[in-house]
Amino acid sequence: MAAAPQIRTATLDDEDPLGRLDRDTWSTLHAVMPRPQPPYEPFYNQRFGPRDHIVAELDGRVVGYIRLGYPTTLASNAHVRQILGLAVADEARGAGVGRALLRAACEEARSQGARRITLRVLGHNVPARALYASEGFVVEGVLPGEFLLDGAYVDDVLMGRSL
Repeated sequence: MAAAPQIRTATLDDEDPLGRLDRDTWSTLHAVMPRPQPPYEPFYNQRFGPRDHIVAELDGRVVGYIRLGYPTTLASNAHVRQILGLAVADEARGAGVGRALLRAACEEARSQGARRITLRVLGHNVPARALYASEGFVVEGVLPGEFLLDGAYVDDVLMGRSL
């Protein structure tokens, strides 16, 4: 049986491995931005730093991350957290990394006092949608044909759950 992923808050030292992971896992299955090209932007920026990322390690190597933030800057919305990114290395798929990260994000949001957690997922990303549904997320809205990816219009699916 494979070892369970180790889950922890990101550090400054994770910036390069997270940037590589983000580029290596880029796909129109989940990305609406163009493929990153050199010179690459830093993974951390003014809006998101280490404190906003939970990472997963297998055998001491970063194999996944989830980005957790606020959906808006409004005080009236401060009780909600949003998953703003999730990536798992190809070689770590099927090892429970995505599920462990999702559960850790829900726990972190709860510890911050959040009452709800939301996310957006592309309609054609069936594996991600199945994972989210299995963890209690429900479809709360659909923006039909919101993105044009690889010549096809793709829905933007809004999902959420109570904490």
